[in-house]
Amino acid sequence: MPQDNIDCIIIGAASAGLTAALYLARQSANTLVISKDIGGQALLTDDIENYPGFTQISGFELMNKFQQQASAYGAKFVYDEVVEVKKLDSGKFSVRTRGEEYISMALILAFGKTPRNLDVEGEETFRGRGVSYCAVCDGPLYKKKTIALVGIGDHALQAAVYLSGIASKLYVVYKGSRINEEDELYQQLKDKENIEFLVNYSVEKIEGEMTVKKVSVKSNAKDKPDTRELQVDGLFIEMGYVARTDFVKDLVELNKNNEIVIDKLGFTSEEGVFAAGDVTDIPYKQAVISAGQGSTAALSAYNYIQKKLGKTAVKSDWKSVKVESTESKRLVL
Repeated sequence: MPQDNIDCIIIGAASAGLTAALYLARQSANTLVISKDIGGQALLTDDIENYPGFTQISGFELMNKFQQQASAYGAKFVYDEVVEVKKLDSGKFSVRTRGEEYISMALILAFGKTPRNLDVEGEETFRGRGVSYCAVCDGPLYKKKTIALVGIGDHALQAAVYLSGIASKLYVVYKGSRINEEDELYQQLKDKENIEFLVNYSVEKIEGEMTVKKVSVKSNAKDKPDTRELQVDGLFIEMGYVARTDFVKDLVELNKNNEIVIDKLGFTSEEGVFAAGDVTDIPYKQAVISAGQGSTAALSAYNYIQKKLGKTAVKSDWKSVKVESTESKRLVL
């Protein structure tokens, strides 16, 4: 049976989605965020120097703060990939992931760009059972365990810095032909005893039983062929991001760039559906702008819900809300 007691579902968990979750949760709306990861493209940025209030902060740290604050006010999170969204005859919305179906009164599309799949045998089978796309979300589950990370560029190295402080052993399967040894992130990693780099390797297959147990990797060097089997408890995929709006193309209007068309209040062409962040047709793609859009979409969605319930709408979020704790709560339905 689908979970159908949700006021608003937010698809995406970066600047826009997490801010929307905060603003809705502060209004005591039953809020669910669905995303493959936390932070999105912000995780690609090691130094953010133009976000108000911070002279310098990493994208990882900033997004973690966003998530902690939204969680503290009661927003719930599910780490999964959305495969279908549709409007029901009742006027509510059905959001189907790979593992579950959820039904809500309103919907906020804030998924920006989504993590790229690896597209190898076993990936779909073990998604959520050892295969993860979010080091921030699932890393703590692998404390003192042996894990592998596959990726390229600073995004992969940033995740490796984080995971190396958790795992007893970390294999970094780096798909590029070489790593820039002057890179600051690499400098933090190169002397760590629990890390083994496999540069210019690719993952060929993911195997296991109930969960991941083995990852087969192969060297991409033609003059140095090599195949290895890594005995691991999990695999983190950090292959960058890609825009995917096909699953909402029949629900909302898209422009020629496949971005979601919105008005100044975050309304889309479909009643009850709102959008914010990099996935929209707003030309400026900045974290602070996405956050502002997220708050606007959240208040618009809340007022839509209130109207449906015959209750009073709000014009701002200037109310005092007491929370029991400011500590991060990973609330998974």
